[in-house]
Amino acid sequence: MRAPGPLPLHWTIFAINGAVLVVAALLLVLTPARVSTDPVRAEVLVIGVGLAVVLLTNALLVRWALAPLHRLIRRLDDIERLAPADLPEEGSGPVLGIARTVNALLARLSEERRAGDARALAAQESERHRIAQELHDEVGQSLTVVLLGLKQLEASAPASLVPELAAVRESARAGLDDVRRVARRLRPGVLEDLGLTSALAALATDFADHSTASVRRSFAPGLPALSPEAEVVVYRVAQEALTNAARHADAREVELSLGRQGASVVLEVRDDGRGFEGLAEGSGLMGMRERAALVRAELSVVGRPRHGTTVRLRVPVEEAP
Repeated sequence: MRAPGPLPLHWTIFAINGAVLVVAALLLVLTPARVSTDPVRAEVLVIGVGLAVVLLTNALLVRWALAPLHRLIRRLDDIERLAPADLPEEGSGPVLGIARTVNALLARLSEERRAGDARALAAQESERHRIAQELHDEVGQSLTVVLLGLKQLEASAPASLVPELAAVRESARAGLDDVRRVARRLRPGVLEDLGLTSALAALATDFADHSTASVRRSFAPGLPALSPEAEVVVYRVAQEALTNAARHADAREVELSLGRQGASVVLEVRDDGRGFEGLAEGSGLMGMRERAALVRAELSVVGRPRHGTTVRLRVPVEEAP
């Protein structure tokens, strides 16, 4: 046997109106109240009061029946795009059916969005890998050839030209170092070769070498293994947080930590910079949120004016594939 489904909304309102009218008709039949063919003022007053009572009762009952629907609409307005929550399945009849249908739709949309983000981020990482490879193989090798040529040219050049050639050679060497640094940022090869902790340590060292801020890092031992996708998300969030600390926060000291809290691995980047009062959803923060949602992680960015900013990423271990 199949249980009957909830009544459509129009039938629910019809049932309420019908019940009110039936009760009013029974009152007219069973009570001594009567209306003559030539109604007097008292009878008109009784009819007016009765009609007002019927309308008020109908309005209260309809409002009571649709109250869960109005609460459902308010909850829909509060749903965040990147972290949709389940709606409360309350009420009965059509309202309960709407809540269940919307929850199923939200779950399906969330999975489709997560799959789409995964494909987009995978394509982005692949493009980063290709660009880094081209920078290393083509631009890097070309600059290396230039360096070797300048060094040979210095050996045979007149003494008056040696300082200028040396300056050009140093400029080319600095350009080669910049190309290698950009390639490392585009494709963290150490992440694939040595793991997440070593990649974060190298990232912190590179940040300290090219910034006026000092970096303190602390990594808890024995951390559980994450999926490759989750490791890339943790690395990219740390990279974006350090970049923001250098560009916007004017921080003098940054603390990078990776530890475990319960069934989650927690990344935290804390700086002592200028902080913020109202956080604007820029492309960097939106990118971090999208990456966090990809692996079902929780991202929080907390800052206070003149008291620094803290970026915390909590990655669940049990959901890592």
